[in-house]
Amino acid sequence: MKFRLTASIFLLSTTVFTSALAQTSSPNSDPITRPRVVANVRVKNEDRPDLRPTVASNRPQTESIGNRSLGMGRLRARIDEAERLLRSRTEPTAYLPKSTSLSYVTVAALDPAQSRIHLIVVPKETFLKRGSMMSLSTSMGTPVTLRVLRANGVNTAVTVVDQSGRNFTPLLVQYPVERGGRLAETAYYTSVHPMLVSNDVVSAGQSYLHSMLDLSAKRLRAKNIMISPQLVGMAERLCIVEHSDHTRFNSENRKELFNEIYSLYGLNEQNTYRYAVSTAGAGGIAQMIPATYQTIRRLYPQMNLTPDFVTGMRNHSNALDAMLLYMHYTWNEMSNSSDVQNALNRGIAAPYELMAAGYNSNPAKIPKYLREGGSGWRSLIPHETQLYLTIYKSLDTISPIRQNH
Repeated sequence: MKFRLTASIFLLSTTVFTSALAQTSSPNSDPITRPRVVANVRVKNEDRPDLRPTVASNRPQTESIGNRSLGMGRLRARIDEAERLLRSRTEPTAYLPKSTSLSYVTVAALDPAQSRIHLIVVPKETFLKRGSMMSLSTSMGTPVTLRVLRANGVNTAVTVVDQSGRNFTPLLVQYPVERGGRLAETAYYTSVHPMLVSNDVVSAGQSYLHSMLDLSAKRLRAKNIMISPQLVGMAERLCIVEHSDHTRFNSENRKELFNEIYSLYGLNEQNTYRYAVSTAGAGGIAQMIPATYQTIRRLYPQMNLTPDFVTGMRNHSNALDAMLLYMHYTWNEMSNSSDVQNALNRGIAAPYELMAAGYNSNPAKIPKYLREGGSGWRSLIPHETQLYLTIYKSLDTISPIRQNH
């Protein structure tokens, strides 16, 4: 979302959803995600859905990943174990000289055959170069080859193979985030490595996102702000569309791309897109820019949104509250326009198109596009927004979202 609320939107509207609907200033930082995340903020326990199955206490001699025997509960347990192992060191890459410690990342990878987690130290420069390959020794002295499949900061995807050709399962990366030549924070993040993708992981991500938006709508309802279920459904889609890489969408399997994003939610939960900031300063899960966020705070003081933008965007509960409030307010403003009403009545635009186009660009310009373009209004919106609508429609077709909000 790369726009500011214009002056015309600053008048609070009392208009409710029409019946037709039924039919980010971020500090300079490492480029630690796709061009979009920069106090470790955690979702309150009561706001975080319990999506983890009970994990059996007996560890098998051999474990598998992906579509095989290691389910989401066991996978989550091993990721948590990897994080404890990484955090148990006195500092990131503690055994490296301080002058170079910011230049290395550490990958925790599981050897399924031995059920042991190995740590692999990789130069950050190599880690961030697609196609790079290195022969390394793990913390347990095992020779392995690490290959970078997709370079994207903390969300870099790799494969790890030992000399016999056995695949290790990358579980977590410990990534030193540098600002001004100093360690700003240490990120712990799970990318969507090929060995991790499974139906269980995708389903966990879908459930997480769905549940968090339901909780957000419930909090707003408690403050007498009624969010339409259709609007909540649109927000759920936008949380995927906002993070769909446009180049990959045009060149790769689209269902796999969407499943990767769902998998990130399943693997990282409230930390998903914690380190995502766009070139326009849009941040976090909602990809909202600072000016828009502060405007929403002023319009809805009863919601007590976090004053600091970066902190607010890192907290999924707070960010999704702001997202739904913005969408609710924007729709009310747009539906006051006779041009919008005319387009809806004539069937030349669907509510989701108008909302998505407004979210990605400038909602105040949507009536003008409709008035001047008629049925060809989509050709007048920015090219990026045109692709944005294509991604939205593709998601709706390939991966339908539950409507029981």
